[in-house]
Amino acid sequence: MDYRAPLLFRKSSEEIVASLIVAGDWAPIRIFAPVMAGQPEAIYGDLLPILRSTDLRVVNVEAPLSDGTPALKSGTVFHGEAEHLAALTAVPFEVATLANNHTFDSGIEGFLKTRTLLDAAGIRTLGAGCSEAEASAFLPLEVNGIRIALFNLSEGEDETAALGDKAGVHGWQPEKIVETIRRERGNFALIIVIAHCGLEYIPFPPPYVYEAFQCFADAGADVVIGHHPHVPQGMCIRNQVPLCFSLGNFAFYQETDLKYRKLGYMLKIAAGRSGLVSLEVIPYAIHAGGLALLEGAQLDEFARLFQELSLPLAGADGVLDAWHGFLAYYGELGYFQELGRILQEWEKSPGKGAAMLRNRLLTLQHYWHWHDGLNRIVDGSICNAKAEYIAFAQRYFTEKGL
Repeated sequence: MDYRAPLLFRKSSEEIVASLIVAGDWAPIRIFAPVMAGQPEAIYGDLLPILRSTDLRVVNVEAPLSDGTPALKSGTVFHGEAEHLAALTAVPFEVATLANNHTFDSGIEGFLKTRTLLDAAGIRTLGAGCSEAEASAFLPLEVNGIRIALFNLSEGEDETAALGDKAGVHGWQPEKIVETIRRERGNFALIIVIAHCGLEYIPFPPPYVYEAFQCFADAGADVVIGHHPHVPQGMCIRNQVPLCFSLGNFAFYQETDLKYRKLGYMLKIAAGRSGLVSLEVIPYAIHAGGLALLEGAQLDEFARLFQELSLPLAGADGVLDAWHGFLAYYGELGYFQELGRILQEWEKSPGKGAAMLRNRLLTLQHYWHWHDGLNRIVDGSICNAKAEYIAFAQRYFTEKGL
């Protein structure tokens, strides 16, 4: 069996006129920070020629390039420095998506400084702004005569969604994106939706993400792409529209030896005059010194993994089965321990503890995790799940090494 076949989707044989790369989470943090500042090209390793082979490059910038005032939030606060801009311009990336849960980690001041730096470097941005209208605006582009529209949204974690005249990221408003896609469909050859969403570290998307991605496809999007889980997830094709649920980490280092947090993929998208021609999954490993393409046996192993990750995505029933498998793996003990961590933090720092609890109540990824899990504990069905999906979740949370 050719396991590498799932890594390429070809929609047509039309002549390719324009190509672009979409990459996932990029952040100048931890041991990547000095490399990005001192040797900005080195972080990309042998991915760099592939990145430079396309006409346009898009990346999720997941840290402000300014220290500013640290946000009081549920999770970790990140920031880079102005010197890290070199790791974007060295490629160069022309577009930065900003709808994510770290863009406002240094407050509004940090966001504005970061956007000013990106603008001055010729890097277009979308997904965040000084108002809801600005944050939710799509980005129109033209590449070799091909008109492209990029959309970017996130879940607005920690109350960071722009609202009215309040600055923030583009929050979870899939219905508005659907409406805009339908209105603009005739004006663009290629429409791409990029969403920062879903529950971190799990192998399959939650049902609400799957449903939203389907809605984008049905409205007229040509490609729908997700990131945020920090691990790779699979792909399904809906009416000739590829839905890729999580690219995994990109230039984003996590201090762990867990295998799947050290794997990711970028997407090479080719377009012709009529729209999408093909989409290629390009997987890589994340090492302490930077990124490295997967080759040989490692590439074959990833292709098999990608096929396994994609199988349940063929229909809503499979997605629900996979979700129930994760909930069963997490189990009563997982919820009990997570609640304990929140209360322990609250005792030390009420503001931090309150932010953690607020995020569980208000952000969709956590809301559905807790809603569905607690309901299944109450009705006694938390352990009722298919063994293969429980085992898959366990792999993602325990397997080590590359």
